[in-house]
Amino acid sequence: MTANNYLACLDHVLKWEGGFVDHPRDPGGATNFGITRDTLSAHRGQPVSKQDVRDLTVGEAGEIYRAKYWDVIRGDKLPNGMDLVAFDGSVNSGPARGARWLQKGLGVPADGVIGSVTIQAAETARTGIQVIQRACAVRMGFLRKLGTWSTFGRGWARRVADTEAGAVAMYSRSADVVAGEADRAGRAKVANTTGATGSVAGGAGSGLLDLPEWALGGVIVVAVAVALFMALNAAQHARRATAYREKQKEMANG
Repeated sequence: MTANNYLACLDHVLKWEGGFVDHPRDPGGATNFGITRDTLSAHRGQPVSKQDVRDLTVGEAGEIYRAKYWDVIRGDKLPNGMDLVAFDGSVNSGPARGARWLQKGLGVPADGVIGSVTIQAAETARTGIQVIQRACAVRMGFLRKLGTWSTFGRGWARRVADTEAGAVAMYSRSADVVAGEADRAGRAKVANTTGATGSVAGGAGSGLLDLPEWALGGVIVVAVAVALFMALNAAQHARRATAYREKQKEMANG
């Protein structure tokens, strides 16, 4: 854990937040580097215009992210990698949620406030990589339920996969470990793809023709739901595998 990791985590966030955006379906309205008009107004202590948001500098954005997100989730006290998971989740969905996702990954009470219990659990975790992966899985479960998933879902899914891979790289500092996680994600993708296909085939099996019509319909609905769930998981595991491979190459190239 080190305060110096803030800049690396900030670079990750800025990569995904991008520059000035004013998407009509984004409830935050106009943003620049992920900073909304309301957030910038609060930081400056006065109302700001959309042009002020457009003119925001990276330096001021970094000050806002440190004060309103990094310091709130006590990033300087968390192990490298776990700090990124909490920080990126906080920026994307609020500090309380970012904290809760990490807490659920650690298996401690998820009260949305990172205090001494959470910090101690993070410092003493023997399976830090699994903590990171569980936290990212919980985050994905939350995002999939949002009404704006159909608009922003693919981008969010790629971001969570990239955050997971980046966090594991920070935590392990080993290209070999990252490569191993890429292989595991690839195998999980294959397993879920096979399971999705099997669910559909099972739901259409000839033996089901002997069932009453009302029961047959229910079985088919369940089979399709299971297949869809596994297909979504397969797609996310594919994104995870890609993110891990890209991170492994980045680490190998120094």
